[in-house]
Amino acid sequence: MPAPGAQPAAPPRRAAARGRRVSPFWSKQLHLWHWISSAICLVGLLLFAFTGITLNHAADISADPVVVTVEDTLQPSLLRALQAAQREDDPQMPASIVQWSRETLDAALAGRAAEWSEQEVYVPLPRPGGDGWVAFDLPTGDVIMERTDRGWISYLNDLHKARDTGTAWGWFIDIFSIACFVFALSGLFLLWLHAKKRRSTWPLVGAGFAIPALLIIIFIQH
Repeated sequence: MPAPGAQPAAPPRRAAARGRRVSPFWSKQLHLWHWISSAICLVGLLLFAFTGITLNHAADISADPVVVTVEDTLQPSLLRALQAAQREDDPQMPASIVQWSRETLDAALAGRAAEWSEQEVYVPLPRPGGDGWVAFDLPTGDVIMERTDRGWISYLNDLHKARDTGTAWGWFIDIFSIACFVFALSGLFLLWLHAKKRRSTWPLVGAGFAIPALLIIIFIQH
């Protein structure tokens, strides 16, 4: 017990809080942005990480392309419609030919750029993981289509490169990239907030920058 009349002992001072102080609002926002962006990016990051490996070892992954060839002949009415389109100043594939190709050849010609000549109409059919084309002989109406499938690894690799994937996939990659920026930057700020509690934070961040930079400087020719 303290002596009579003695001043009570001052309460022990709390140790200075480690870590940087930030308002509860911004701390909550950083955590919110980080976990939402991570959820949005999760599947895409797994896809791009996997295809990064497959693209890096593309020469070591064997694939046997499967080539399918289909031959047919246009009905006289369809051939006349195609010949009439050839005589236009800005020839487009007639709707009847587009429908016939979809039903008979399982080929989507809508919106495809056709190459016209006096003897033939050639329509390239590029797609992820493969290739294809269809040619219409204008004098005879003979049709030949060839479709090449290089397998699902090639399909995923082309998704990674956005090769022949169309506008919608291009928009997805742009939105996905923005979400990755949010994920990375919010994670960087969270590292900054908690760096004093984890002394290895900045050495690891520095290593993440220094290692690829040194590899580029030393091993990649300029």
